[in-house]
Parts: sequence; structure tokens; C-alpha cells
Amino acid sequence: MMSRFALLVLLLIAFPLTARDEAKYYRVVTIDPPQDCILEVGGLGVRPDGKLLIATRRGELWLLHNPLATKDWKFTRYASGLHEPLGIHVEDNHSYTVIQRPELTRIRDSRKDDVADSFKTLNDSWGVSGGYHEYAFGPAKDKQGNYFITLNVGFSGGGQSPVPWRGWCVKVTPEGKMEPWCYGIRSPNGVNFNPDGDLFYCDNQGEWVGTNKLCHLQKGKFYGHQPSLHWLKDSPFKDASSKVKSGMLYDGQAGPSGAKGIPDVEPPAIWFPYGRMGQSASEPVWDTTQGKFGPFAGQCFVGDQTRASIMRVALEKVNGVYQGAAFPFRSGLQCGVNRLAFASDGSLFVGETARGWGSIGGKPYGLERVVYTGEVPFEILTMTVTPVGFDLTFTKPVDAKTAVAASFAMKSFTYIYHRTYGSPEADTHAEQFTVAGLSKDGLTLSLTVPGRNPGRVYDLKCAGVRSHGEPLLHNEAYYTLNELPK
Repeated sequence: MMSRFALLVLLLIAFPLTARDEAKYYRVVTIDPPQDCILEVGGLGVRPDGKLLIATRRGELWLLHNPLATKDWKFTRYASGLHEPLGIHVEDNHSYTVIQRPELTRIRDSRKDDVADSFKTLNDSWGVSGGYHEYAFGPAKDKQGNYFITLNVGFSGGGQSPVPWRGWCVKVTPEGKMEPWCYGIRSPNGVNFNPDGDLFYCDNQGEWVGTNKLCHLQKGKFYGHQPSLHWLKDSPFKDASSKVKSGMLYDGQAGPSGAKGIPDVEPPAIWFPYGRMGQSASEPVWDTTQGKFGPFAGQCFVGDQTRASIMRVALEKVNGVYQGAAFPFRSGLQCGVNRLAFASDGSLFVGETARGWGSIGGKPYGLERVVYTGEVPFEILTMTVTPVGFDLTFTKPVDAKTAVAASFAMKSFTYIYHRTYGSPEADTHAEQFTVAGLSKDGLTLSLTVPGRNPGRVYDLKCAGVRSHGEPLLHNEAYYTLNELPK
């Protein structure tokens, strides 16, 4: 018979302490699919009527009729025969735009019986060589009706972009014409617009990508992954340089190779420190629920495949450039988090898959729903840059006696831009800081941090901070500094 101690150890492994603490504020509902449904989620789309459309990596679309239920879920097969669809845009209750590996497809149900009866190719102008790593993600739709798609590179060393537009973000117009939009992306698992209409994607660590990152996609910009440069000559940006130096550090110091200067690469809005903030970032989504999902309205949430977790991002714009802080949010999910979508009641659908990509979650695939319990967690709400340091805003008032330097620790580091797979955290050193003050309401604490340098990540720990004796649910924040306020 297993001892009580051994049982406790197994429970802690299966359900980490952090996840149990998080459940007090955000509980998880696991949704069971029917036996004939292998729910390896590639895309999620919430219809205007509240029903949930699910794309699976096996090439099917399933409709969940009662997604807010807690049992007795009703699934029906909507379509089949697709080629690994990895994203859905819902046009209306009976029309959807789906990205497959080789094409962007409009799928309709003209009979309005919740079974697809019309499939139309909108565009198939990019290349597919047959490499397993040539995924296609999206589509994100702008207010003008254009669709944006991110095209994964292959996984074959120097031949990662053997066919056109691999490693690019492309735009498909309402008329079905494809336009190369920007380049230098590697494994862009998820692309989305924020509420202000700016386009973002998450990339995954690899060659030329030091760690996972969240980037603001802009026309004509280069995001660092070099195999896509092969197609520059055929693009509207053919006059741009196809020679990009490597070996430099993102903060302008000399790298290990001696190369000095800032890489000629569009910097990410957010670097996710590897391991501490996931290992395989997926789709970013923004909380537009106006408080139904808790105190983080307007912020961005990003799933992680390997860690079976969700991260939180608070962005700001400084001198017209996005940057901000990343925080842990919810761990302990059953499988790798691939897609996120907010439900009609403000809860968050989580689409999961592990095949070929791996996950600590333990299940091979699945669908869950994260529900705000109504109890506010004590968290760092935002970390924003100031002319002299950073301001921290909390969800609850901070005890003044804990608003002291001993409650905090801060270090910073940067990354190396090079061909090697990933990058260590380079030039790590402790930062000197002072606590400049706490607001009268106890919600905002100011830190003075001299000598800050753009191109670095500021790693902050707040282990000693309390609110009425309560510790922070997550006491860490990672601020990516691109610009200092003028």
C-alpha cells in the first residue's frame, strides 16, 4: 500500500502547488469530446450565436453546440477532409474562413443545417514542398477585409525556405490576391490583431530566434529569421538588404564573435525568458470582455505548448514602439495550449494538442475552459517604464511596510542574434534600484533604476510584497525594454 507521503508527492507532481493556488481565482472546466473525435485542436472560432467551431489537426471541423455546459456536451461533425487546418475566422453563423497548409478556404453551410456544403479556395499562392514543418497559421482579418497568414519555415537546416514565401507573413485581399507583407519569421504559431488594429504574432525559439517572442508585424519589416531572405528579390521589398550581420547582442554590445552594434532586426515587443515563461509560445488573444475575465481587461494572453500553460502580457507604446511585461497566469492544464478564444460569457476556451510538439500536460489533446471565479488575485497588474525607472501597479493595495527594497530583486540580460538554435541569456547582471514611493491608495509603487539600456529584459522578483499579509500569486515580471521615454 502506498504511504501517505508517497501519495502526497505524486499529487504534487500531477497538480503543482501553483496550479492549485491559481484555481481559487481561475477554475478549469475540462470538456469531453465524443469517442470518434480526436480533438487535436488547430483552431477555435466562437460564432455570434455562442456555439464553438473547432478545427482539428486531423482535418475535421467540429461544432460544439453547448460550450458553456459543465457536462453532457453536444458535438457534431461540421466538415472533414481538410489538410491540417490551424486557424479559423468566423464570418457569421454559417460562413468561416479556414487556413489549411496549402490554401486559404471559405467554408459555408448554405442549408443552415450545421453541416458544411461549400468549399471555395480564396488563395493558394504560397509554396508547399511536403516538409512536415511547413505549417500555415491564421487567418487574422482586418477592418478592410484583408486576411493575414503566417507561413512556417521547413525544418531542414539551410533549406528551410525551399518554396515561395516560407518565413513570411502574407496578406490576402478580399478579391483573393496575395501580397507579401513582412518577413524573417520562423515558427509563427498564431497571428492576431489587438483591439487597436495592430497585428501581432508569436514566434518560437530556434535558429536566429534567441527565445520565444511576441512581435508587432508591420509591412516591410524584417524579424530576424534569415532563410526567408531568399524570396526578398521577388517581393515588393526587393531593394532591402539581404545581408544581415549576426553575432551581435540586442542591446548593442559586442557579442561573443566580437561583432558590435544592434542587429538590423525589428525587435520583439516581448521576449519570453525560456523555461520560466514557457517553451513553445502559441496564439496571442486580447481580453475584450470588459472585466468578465477578471482584473486584466485589455491585456494579452498567450498559450504555451510545452508547459501546458497560459501567460499574460501587459503592453504599452513608448515613442510609437510596443514593449511591456510578461507574467505567468495559469498552469496545470491537461495538454499543450495551442489556441485560445473568449466565450460569450467572458470565459476562455483553451484548445490543446501534443502530437509531435510535446507537452507536460499528460493528455494527447483536448479542450478546456478557464473561468474567472470572481475573487480578485493579488497580482502585479502592470509594469510600465518611466523616465527614471518602472512603475508597478497591483490589483490590491500593497502593505506599506513591504514597499521596501528588501522585498524586491532585479536583474537584466539580453540575447545573441545568431544562427545557433536559441540563445543563452547574455550579459546578465544585477540592477541597482531604489523604491521611490507608494501611491496613497497603495496600488502603484515606483522604482528608480539608473542606467537602463534598451535591448534588454528586466527580470523583477517581488517575493516580499504583501497586501494585508497576502503574498502575490505570481511574484515575477519580465519587462522587455525597447525605448526609454523622451
